[in-house]
Formats: sequence, structure tokens, C-alpha cells
Amino acid sequence: MPEDDPRIRRTRARLRSAVLRLAVERDPESITVAEIARAAEVNRATVYLHYRDRDDLVLDAMETAIGELAAQAARCPYREPGPVPASLVALFDHVGTRAPLYRRMLGPHGSARFCARLREVLAAELRAPFATGSRPPGHDDVPPEVHAHYVAGALVGVVTYWLGEHPPRPAEEIAASVWGLVRA
Repeated sequence: MPEDDPRIRRTRARLRSAVLRLAVERDPESITVAEIARAAEVNRATVYLHYRDRDDLVLDAMETAIGELAAQAARCPYREPGPVPASLVALFDHVGTRAPLYRRMLGPHGSARFCARLREVLAAELRAPFATGSRPPGHDDVPPEVHAHYVAGALVGVVTYWLGEHPPRPAEEIAASVWGLVRA
């Protein structure tokens, strides 16, 4: 199907919106393709014309959010000493404003594909600044690729932990904890 067809873009947007609404309400694994189709006001076959399966649709729906989160992580001035960067606080604010969805996607009944994609995109965004020397001092002997994957995995782990707190601490506080760990 041609990606630039306005009807295709509209249908995919409706499908992405429908699955995100449903994923906030309950575990993504329990959502059926038929329910997504009903919520998007299309037939079930239409879902399969655009996506391989439910997980493929969920990943596509979350792609923009994943990109925003990864961009915030890459903006952190890892080499610079100083206070917690605003971009790291913005990363946790981004997750916090979408907490129900991230909690479901990263929780025990969430999506392994989503978690893997989030780590992959984070590592890819961090790779370029780390390769050009924007890493905390004292880590120059670690290959940038390894360092990017390390920080990406740590961020996903901390975000998952933070979303499980009742109540979760403020974004500024968790960002300060992460900044201290990353800079150590």
C-alpha cells in the first residue's frame, strides 16, 4: 500500500489512537484485534491490511513516544558537570504524563517487543553523542556502543521501577537519582 495515500494515513492514525486508548484501560496482551477494529470503527480485516498483528500495531502507535523519550536522553550533557539536566527531567515528565500506558507496556503483562524497541531506540540515540565524546569522564575506555546500551538498559530499568512506585516520586527527584548514577 502506498504510504502517502491520505486514506491509509487516516486509517492507521485511527488504529493507533484506538489501541493506545485501549492500552491505557487494560493490559495490551488482553486486547484483541476485534476490539481494536471496533474502537477504530473499521473491520477486523482492515487491521490486518495495515499491521501484521496487535503487537506490530502497538509498536507503531508508540513509536512517536519512544522517539521523544530517546531524544530527551540524547540531549543530556553527560560530559558536563553540574545540576540535573532539564532534558533528563523532561524524559521523566514525558513518561509521567503517559504513566498508565508506559506502566502497562513495561509492566509484567506488557510487551516484550515494546521494551526491546525502547532500549534499541534509546541506544541508537545515545550512540552518536557518546561516539563524539559526550560521555561522563572516566569512561573513555568503554566502547561508545557498549556505553549507549548500558545507559539505555539502565533508563528502561529505572523507568519501569519508578512507574511501579506507589505513589511515584516527582520526576525531578528520580531524574536527580539517575543523574547521580550516570555521572558516578
